[in-house]
Amino acid sequence: MSVDGETVDPDDEWGVAVIATVGRQLKLRREAVGMRAGEFGEAVGYGEDLVYKIEGGKRIPRQEYLDRADEVLGAGGLISAAWEDVKKVRYPKKVRELAKLEGQAVEIGVYECNIVAGLLQTPEHARAVISAAQPPYSPDDVERMVNARLARQAVFERDPAPSIHFVLEEAALRRPIGGTMVWRRQLERLLEVGRLHNVVLQVMPLNTEVHSGLDGRIEVLKFPDGTAVGRSDGRATSDPKQLRILELRYGTIRAQALSPGESLVLIEQLLGAT
Repeated sequence: MSVDGETVDPDDEWGVAVIATVGRQLKLRREAVGMRAGEFGEAVGYGEDLVYKIEGGKRIPRQEYLDRADEVLGAGGLISAAWEDVKKVRYPKKVRELAKLEGQAVEIGVYECNIVAGLLQTPEHARAVISAAQPPYSPDDVERMVNARLARQAVFERDPAPSIHFVLEEAALRRPIGGTMVWRRQLERLLEVGRLHNVVLQVMPLNTEVHSGLDGRIEVLKFPDGTAVGRSDGRATSDPKQLRILELRYGTIRAQALSPGESLVLIEQLLGAT
């Protein structure tokens, strides 16, 4: 029997509400068919204790748990459908909030100083980066964070498409994170995204002695109503004065970087050298 399941962040009000609602519905459906928690646990392949925790909103159910519960309780897909909301609860709250902002923005600008931007990472590259953290994350946490990062990339599928531009450091592109094959696939992914009609990808070359991005990562998001949000090293701001500073820094970084065409040529050269 499986004994897994993640706890929900108590500070995540939306997540707590979602898991409590799903748990309550599971309990009502189980009781409606006359099954005890132990019987139900045996039928779905989970322990009775975990059944109670999920029904009590204390644990986040996995997709296979919901799918099996749907079959056992004859819910006709209604329980399985809850996964669309449940899976978002499994993502860290701050990542979910960032994904929401990125999903609403009409213009996204990102400068990344140490790594390839998360919106551009392949699954293997993301896993290697996240696994390198100290103290290390558990394997389950690594997968949860990888999935959360990849979910943000739905921004490339939006219609109408937002305008997206990136500036990456050449040093980050030369670092073979995850090994040669993972590195090659990451460079190929950069070329794929960099050729999209709504994406501009630039590289800050190593021979640039000083530039305006030395203070760290920058992200600027602009919305249809004319408002904007800026982020620098994890701190978000909508203060007009701070936004002007971030936009000035980001605009200067773009001016100092290689042109989009030169940047793609450099990435092709790096790929050819692997």
